[in-house]
Amino acid sequence: MSELSSLSALTLRDALASGEVGARELTEHYLQRIEERNPALGAFLTITAEQALREADAADARRAAGGPLPVLHGLPLAHKDLTEVAGVPTTYGTAALPAAVAEEDSPLVAVLRAAGAISLGKTQVPEFGLSAYSENLIGPPARHPLHPELSPGGSSGGSAAAVAAGLIPFAPGTDGGGSVRIPAAATGLVGLKPNRGRVPSGSGQADLGQFVVAGPLARNAADAALLLDALVAEPGYRSTAAAAPAGSFLAAARRAEGRFRIGVSTVSPFESAFPITLDAPARDALEAGIHALGAAGHDVVEAPLTYDPRYHAAFQTVWTAALAIAPIAEEDEAKLTPLAGTLRRRARTRPATELTEAIGILRQFEYDTIRQYADYDMILTPALGMTPRPIGWYTDADADTDYERQCRYSPFTSMVNVCGLPALVVPTLTTAEGLPMAIQLIGRPSAEADLLAVCAQLEAL
Repeated sequence: MSELSSLSALTLRDALASGEVGARELTEHYLQRIEERNPALGAFLTITAEQALREADAADARRAAGGPLPVLHGLPLAHKDLTEVAGVPTTYGTAALPAAVAEEDSPLVAVLRAAGAISLGKTQVPEFGLSAYSENLIGPPARHPLHPELSPGGSSGGSAAAVAAGLIPFAPGTDGGGSVRIPAAATGLVGLKPNRGRVPSGSGQADLGQFVVAGPLARNAADAALLLDALVAEPGYRSTAAAAPAGSFLAAARRAEGRFRIGVSTVSPFESAFPITLDAPARDALEAGIHALGAAGHDVVEAPLTYDPRYHAAFQTVWTAALAIAPIAEEDEAKLTPLAGTLRRRARTRPATELTEAIGILRQFEYDTIRQYADYDMILTPALGMTPRPIGWYTDADADTDYERQCRYSPFTSMVNVCGLPALVVPTLTTAEGLPMAIQLIGRPSAEADLLAVCAQLEAL
C-alpha cells in the first residue's frame, strides 16, 4: 500500500473498514510524522499520543468483534486549541488565562468521537481565534508546510498546516470570519464554511453576531464531504436549521453534477475603510477559476455588487464584543497580545447603543447582500487578496495596522459569515514559487452540496 499519509481520508476509511489497515497502525504512522515534522512546523500545541493509541486499540477491537462501524472509524484528526477535549488542556491561544484541563468533550469533539474519529492533539491558533494568522505568546507560530517563513493563516492555521503537511488526513475547523477558508486557501486545501444552522455543534447561532460555524479542512471535495456528513449527524437544539440535503454530502461530491450561473465579483465591503487591491497571483488564480468553471460548463458572468460602507466599523464592533466579558483578571491583561489587548479595552468602553446599532447594520447587510446574490446560483470571488504573508508581518505593527493588514489579506470572507451563507475555497493555481492560490465560491442558502459538486468538477479538470 502507498505511504498512508499520501492517501485520501476516503481511501483510508475504506482500508480501515476492510481491515487492510488497522487503527493503531494508522495512528502510529501519523504520530511518527508529527514527531518528525511538527517541531519545524508548529502545527500542534499539544500531542495526545497515549490517549490516541488507547482509542485506536479500542477501534481495532470493535472491528474485530464484528458489526457496523461508525462513519469515521479509526480516522485520525486534531482539534483547534479553542475546543475542549476531555482530559486535555485548552489554552485558547492566550497567556492571559491559565490552561484548564477539560472535564468533558465539547459537542463538536463529542460528535466526531462518536463517529469513530481519533484525536491526535490540539493545534495552534491565534489568541482567542481573533486573527487571520496563527501566532500567539504561548507557543511557536504555525508555519506554512511549503514555505516555513510564511504563515498558513488563521484561525485554523495549525489544523490547516497539519493537513497540508500530511500529519492528519483532515480536520474540523471553526470559521467566524474566514477561519477555515483563509488557511485552506493559503495551504492549498479545500475549506468549507457551512450554512448557519447546518452543523448543530457549530451552528453560527451561539455568538452575538451569529458568525461562527464549524466546517471541514481537507485535501479534496470528497474528504471534506465525508467529514461534513459526520459533523451534521447529531441532534440540533436550535429553532432554525439549514435545509436538509437530498442524500449525503459525500454522494453529492461523488456525483459532481450541476451547471450553474456564477456571478464574479472583486468588490469587498472593506473598501470603504481600506485600500483593497489584489496582487498578481490572486488575480491569476481568479482568472484560472473563471476559465475552469467555464470549461466545466458553467455560465460565468460579472456581478455588479455593492455593499454598505458602514460594514467595516459594524463588523469589528460585533466581532470583538465578546472580549469585553472574557474572564481575565486585571493583573493578567498585560499578558494579552497588543491586538487582543487593544480590542478588549475598546470593547469594554463601547456604549451599548453603539453595539446595538452595529448589530442592526449587519442584519440589514445580510438581507441586502443575499438579495443581490439571488440573481445567481453562486458568487465567485478571490479567496485571498495576497499570497501568504511572512511570519510576524501582522504583529510587527500596532494593533490597528495589524487589523487593517488582516482585512487587506482576506477581504472577501467575513461578509459570508455575516450573511450565514455556505462558502468553499478550492485551489486553482500554483505560483512560480510553489504557493497554492485559490478561489472562493459562495452558495445559495443551504447549498453546500452544490458547492462540493462544483469543487469536485474543478478537481476533475
